[in-house]
Amino acid sequence: MSHSFFAAAPKGLEELLTQELLDLGIDSARVARAGVRFQGEMDQAYLALLWSRLASRITLPLMEFRARDEEELYEALRGYDWDQEMSLDQTFVFDADLHQSPLTNSHYVALKAKDGLCDFFKDRFGERPNVNPEDPDLKFHVFMEGHKGLLSLDLSGPPLFMRGYRAQGGVAPIKESLASGLLYRCRWPEIAKAGGSLFDPFCGSGTLLIEAVQMALRVAPGLSRRKWGFTGWKRHQPELWKQLCTEAEAMELRSEPPTIIGFDQDAKAIELAYANLGRAGFPGMVQFERRRLDQFSIHPSLLPKGGLVLTNPPYGERLGDKEALRSTYRALGKIMAEKAQGFELAVFTGNPELGKEMGLLAHRTHKFYNGSIECRLLRFKLEGQQPLEHKKERTLTDREPDLASLDFSNRLKKNLKKLDPWAKKEGISCYRIYDRDLPEYNVSIDLYQDQLYISEFEAPEEMDQQVTRHRLEEILLRLHQDFGYPQAALHLKKRRKQKGKGQYEKFEEEERLFEVEEGGLRFWVDLNRYLDTGLFLDHRITRSRLRDLAKGQDFLNLFCYTGSASVYAAKGGARSTTSVDLSTTYLDWAEKNLKLNGFGGPNQHLIKADVIAWLGKEQGKYGLIFCDPPTFSNSKAMEGFFEVQKDHVSLIWACVKRLTLGGTLVFSNNFRGFKLDLEALTGLAIQEISHQTLPKDFERNPKIHKTFLFQKT
Repeated sequence: MSHSFFAAAPKGLEELLTQELLDLGIDSARVARAGVRFQGEMDQAYLALLWSRLASRITLPLMEFRARDEEELYEALRGYDWDQEMSLDQTFVFDADLHQSPLTNSHYVALKAKDGLCDFFKDRFGERPNVNPEDPDLKFHVFMEGHKGLLSLDLSGPPLFMRGYRAQGGVAPIKESLASGLLYRCRWPEIAKAGGSLFDPFCGSGTLLIEAVQMALRVAPGLSRRKWGFTGWKRHQPELWKQLCTEAEAMELRSEPPTIIGFDQDAKAIELAYANLGRAGFPGMVQFERRRLDQFSIHPSLLPKGGLVLTNPPYGERLGDKEALRSTYRALGKIMAEKAQGFELAVFTGNPELGKEMGLLAHRTHKFYNGSIECRLLRFKLEGQQPLEHKKERTLTDREPDLASLDFSNRLKKNLKKLDPWAKKEGISCYRIYDRDLPEYNVSIDLYQDQLYISEFEAPEEMDQQVTRHRLEEILLRLHQDFGYPQAALHLKKRRKQKGKGQYEKFEEEERLFEVEEGGLRFWVDLNRYLDTGLFLDHRITRSRLRDLAKGQDFLNLFCYTGSASVYAAKGGARSTTSVDLSTTYLDWAEKNLKLNGFGGPNQHLIKADVIAWLGKEQGKYGLIFCDPPTFSNSKAMEGFFEVQKDHVSLIWACVKRLTLGGTLVFSNNFRGFKLDLEALTGLAIQEISHQTLPKDFERNPKIHKTFLFQKT
């Protein structure tokens, strides 16, 4: 029986995935929005599941329907013959995606779809099957576009990029599917077949190189997978699947792989890379070594056959010390031109401007996406190339600022005249002193005692980059010469339009914490290591409210970051605090903040977990909950994505379930376009306090956060 299938792909990989499926013999593969469509018998789907290195999921459409509202959707799914897909004793789960549909709440759509399935079984057998959101036998998906609906079965189970060899929760710059896409684009399979070698001077935890050895040995990525979405499906063909797995095993190369070597200066990264390599089943087949970039070398015996240097160096631009990353890229260009002649070089970067610092001429450039961040793969042929010379950067003191930037200086003086007396009166040592007041000087500046934290916001594409860079230098000059701040006290970051983990990515490895005060409490901040400092200044009043509400309550802090809200709650007399976050780094930071204020001990609980999954399992009750989720998250340790606008209703209800009667939920987020779905939250006492929690130093930016109080009555 012929079926239609859909292979979902990360943005930017659709064309490569189409070619990959065509190479597997799936001749019907055609590019579609967000993936590839193909048709065929079940062997075609099994081949894609077993061999695709690029697809995120493979789904089987089961039924098309029309629904103008949730009741019509319920009736359509209740009328489907579910008995041909699953048995009464099996578990299941639904998820939903909505696009320009009159149905606006994906959580509610999934609930109605679940009701339709359950009522079908109740009508026919007198019983309802059970839902298991954590580990279902079958996972179904509803997609609505306008009034048109599509019901599908997820054949994959966990996302296909989760190969199983990376440590859970381990920080990784790129997913396995993206790593494979880069390798395909660089023609690595052809290079490996010809005997070429592969090097990565910034190998990190080894994802690129582990995917490379798997490709070179023709190992199907699905062979090591333990969990599939189709194994509990009634129409699964286990003998056909077994046959295809046997054929895939027979195709593996038993010879030694080509030379694959990764270098990184971080000893922990090398240790993690070796652990990942072992879990992937390739011990000894990749060499990892701790080396700085300036120690990079290729053995002379490997140069005649050539090969590929593919790397993903840091690309978070650290503007406070311009040379920090520019010099890295310059060194990369110089070292590759000297030591990798005859090789091809490919550099994956989210900042193409840094790529220019290498001084090499790229012969091909390809667009990719790392999550939501638009990136470039720059490809160079190193034969005969020598890097261009770079002009020496000037320091802040070797010229006078332009007269035009006097406007910036005058505006900052005006702000300080207004804010300094207020901050002194309130006992505040960290506050915003400039917030993009003048369009030409597109930065925000936060004062942290005697240090300045400067965020440059990404200029429009049509803006001349030289003009943008010059204006930034003018700001630095004015801060240094007009206000007396030494260059070492200026900490700059560039904020891009991005989703996911961008604010959590490291700009440098070394931790440089220093202590600040707020509200009579003390906190550790770091102005260098991450995009954010560890203390969200716009939540100053919100934290104070939590302190006022916390007396005698069990306090729950979700997406706790560095635990500042937990410190305030403990100070306010909370009976206990529970802080939940997915990041070990930030939980450690939260523990330091609690101990700094004398709040250690058994009543302060720190939990490393995916908040959404944890709420689904937690049985405890709390009198006060603070939930400040990210706008968007696609962490490797989570399954799927979180978007605050789309998912806030289900998150709020999950929080409310954990409230005691009369308890309070303080819900906040910084998505500027956020709209609370009041209809889906009927029955709760709701009060918006966004304006009341806006500090004086953020009055120019009233949309910086949205904050609401929910009470369980």
